[in-house]
Amino acid sequence: MDSIGSLGLQQQEEAPSCPQEGLPCPSNSSELVQECLQQFKVTGAQLRQIQTSLLDSMEQALKGQASPAPAVQMLPTYVGSIPHGTEQGDFVVLELGATGASLRVLWVTLMGIEGHKMEPRSQEFVIPQEVMLGPGQQLFDFAARCLSEFLDALPVGNQGLQLGFSFSFPCHQTGLDKSTLISWTKGFRCSGVEGQDVVQLLRDAIQRQGTYSIDVVAVVNDTVGTMMGCEPGVGPCEVGLVVDTGTNACYMEEARHVAVLDEDRGRVCISVEWGSFSDDGALGPVLTIFDRTLDHESLNLGAQRFEKMIGGLYLGELVRLVLAHLARCGVLFGGYTSPALLRQGGILLEHVAEMEDPSAGAARVHAILQDLGLNPRASDAEFVQHICAAVCTRAAQLCAAALAAVLSRLQHNREQKTLQIAVATGGRVFERHPRFLSILQETVRLLAPECDVSFIPSVDGGGQGVAMVTAVAARLAAHRCLLEETLAPFRLTREQLAAVQAQMREAMAKGLQGEASSLRMLPTYVRATPDGSERGDFLALDLGGTNFRVLLVRVATGGVQITSQVYSIPECVAQGSGQQLFDHIVDCIVDFQQQQGLSGQSLPLGFTFSFPCRQVGLDQGILLNWTKGFNASDCEGQDVVCLLREAIGRRQAVELNVVAIVNDTVGTMMSCGYEDPHCEVGLIVGTGTNACYMEELQNVASVAGDSGHMCINMEWGAFGDDGSLSMLSTCFDASVDQASINPGKQRFEKMISGMYLGEIVRHTLLHLTSLGVLFRGQQTQGLQTRDIFKTKFLSEIESDSLALRQVRAILEDLGLSLTSDDALMVLEVCQAVSQRAAQLCGAGVAAVVEKIRENRGLEELTVSVGVDGTLYKLHPHFSSLVAATVRELAPRCVVTFLQSEDGSGKGAALVTAVACRLAQMTCV
Repeated sequence: MDSIGSLGLQQQEEAPSCPQEGLPCPSNSSELVQECLQQFKVTGAQLRQIQTSLLDSMEQALKGQASPAPAVQMLPTYVGSIPHGTEQGDFVVLELGATGASLRVLWVTLMGIEGHKMEPRSQEFVIPQEVMLGPGQQLFDFAARCLSEFLDALPVGNQGLQLGFSFSFPCHQTGLDKSTLISWTKGFRCSGVEGQDVVQLLRDAIQRQGTYSIDVVAVVNDTVGTMMGCEPGVGPCEVGLVVDTGTNACYMEEARHVAVLDEDRGRVCISVEWGSFSDDGALGPVLTIFDRTLDHESLNLGAQRFEKMIGGLYLGELVRLVLAHLARCGVLFGGYTSPALLRQGGILLEHVAEMEDPSAGAARVHAILQDLGLNPRASDAEFVQHICAAVCTRAAQLCAAALAAVLSRLQHNREQKTLQIAVATGGRVFERHPRFLSILQETVRLLAPECDVSFIPSVDGGGQGVAMVTAVAARLAAHRCLLEETLAPFRLTREQLAAVQAQMREAMAKGLQGEASSLRMLPTYVRATPDGSERGDFLALDLGGTNFRVLLVRVATGGVQITSQVYSIPECVAQGSGQQLFDHIVDCIVDFQQQQGLSGQSLPLGFTFSFPCRQVGLDQGILLNWTKGFNASDCEGQDVVCLLREAIGRRQAVELNVVAIVNDTVGTMMSCGYEDPHCEVGLIVGTGTNACYMEELQNVASVAGDSGHMCINMEWGAFGDDGSLSMLSTCFDASVDQASINPGKQRFEKMISGMYLGEIVRHTLLHLTSLGVLFRGQQTQGLQTRDIFKTKFLSEIESDSLALRQVRAILEDLGLSLTSDDALMVLEVCQAVSQRAAQLCGAGVAAVVEKIRENRGLEELTVSVGVDGTLYKLHPHFSSLVAATVRELAPRCVVTFLQSEDGSGKGAALVTAVACRLAQMTCV
């Protein structure tokens, strides 16, 4: 609407006294009045057609369609957030163009949620005609002097000031503080400004003035100011509607829908610029001969057609044209006219509003008409009131159709059954016209029944709103700094990752030699990977969490077939006695055998036991310590295969041939090794994390032999327990560690695995909330609850296919009341935490593959890594980040990552199958 300012109608000589061209003058006065009134009636079908057409045009413009040109512009304003009530501080506002040949400076103090409201101080300065028409530098220097003069009267001192610039002229905005003037309107014709960034011109002028330190934070149009100046209502105020001299609307659009922005997340305020809407198919049927006459006589013929039917600049003119026509036809004023009636701009919005006011009696209408130089008859007052009502009712209905289009789009974007939203209204038509808002509301309810709309008058949108845009920008900038400062420790450099890789290599070497190291480097007594010749039926047990599995694995020529059953392990069993735990396991095995018809058979069995063990043989594993919430007594320091065999012995008539105890990481490697002979590394990133790889036997000090290979279980979750990772640990890691059941242990795992990432995020969010960055600084009970933020939420929140509203829904399900800004920042926290986890994991893999390459004296190693674990598999970016880190840190290794299919089950059976194959070869 900013392209409209002055009247925009050409001056003309006094019109001839002939009837309006194209309209006959029937002899029946009432019939002619009714005919004129009928032209301004709009049907529901016509309003819906306008709503649909505008909605289509909005979509085309957002997509950047160039041909045919969309009927609206949909300009991004780069305002990405609405106020949430905590904004505080002093702000300066400079308004230029909002009130014609003057500028206004305001000092606005915002007090936040609890503070009392303070009225802004303001001063208006008349702009001399020679400044309006002179060089651009002269205008902006004048503005800078006015700023200084205004501030001189305030106790500003040396403080830095933040300024919002309301510049109500047609501009092309490319940033919150970047706006290029397209063309002057409203009587301004300053040279050297069109095509220039007006914010930079103002900054230069302020610098030349040199009196105060002023940062121009934002340039804002009046419609956005209206939305941002809205007092909090029932729902979020995300729509601004101005009906002043012209008309426009703005609303918060999903940024991913705005082609020109190339943004995936967040929202941005879009200025619809609907005054220029001109779809002939939709508007043609509702255009009257008076609309066409008004347009023909305007300076911008054919432009702003929609605005000319709604804007306050034109309502009086439409009424004037109708009254002049009826007077010429002898229907009104005894057939006489007046200079005011025949002069463009002779009837103003104020006249129309006052005459239409139902409370205005005939005497008041007569008085207004007489002021216009007319001599109304007794019956004329009623006719004039009907005409004013018809023109203004149509304007309100057309405005409602356009608003309904915006609301429909918002509802579609948010996928809400009922959209609850507040619309901030501003402009003289709302302020001075008695019935405009009620007609608008009624029509919106008809056209958008699924939207629950509150209309809230904006508080001085031009001043308070611009200050609020500035305040929100300042708040977001301050919060951005605090967020970056908080997340900085999670953002690891290449040098830091290379240091982790080097430290792991050193710890690996020490662990293999039996020296003190945070890496145990445990021999698994798995000496070979599958070669494809393995055959037979095998049982597998998989114990690694709260669920326990029993599997029948058939390895045949055609591949591997698996039948399995899941059994739960109650918490009381996991933390009870060791005998109770292993008796429960054997009960599950017996149940499975009965179901599969295997009772009485003694099949080779592989036992996947996903806890830290020191193996002293393929079927001997000493439990070092429980993890993952297990704490069964009398197990640590014991051979878990013996504990299983003892439980089998207690259960009579059960025979089981336990061939191998297998770590789940080894099972993962073996499972993928059956498909790919290059697979010599196993990696788990799930509830916990670990890795294994095929080491040269000669490097394993604890096992005799100089030839062949040995799979080493690194138990890398404990890497850094000697303090070597302390430089990477954040205060949030420390909080998670202290609250864990094993403080000071498994430090690498606590920075990587799924059991802990959600807790790291939760502690980070608590910290940001305490700083006021998130959730308006209000701590919620939900966020105080340990483990409420599951790691699966990271995977869901970071999904590229998830819209911001879905992210909000996930967080709201946790009891968090949040804004779109909060959702974006939570996303960033999740990304930082999971990226660090993936990069640390990648640094570990890089250390392993480089060790294998150097062991074999190769210039380049081709190797595959078998991977399992829900975090690796389900997180949308984890796997790619791991691979990218490995490529960067181990450029001489060509590494392929293979996702394991049931590594802990199938892998345990394949370890058993390989052991049986090797045993048969030994016998032969």
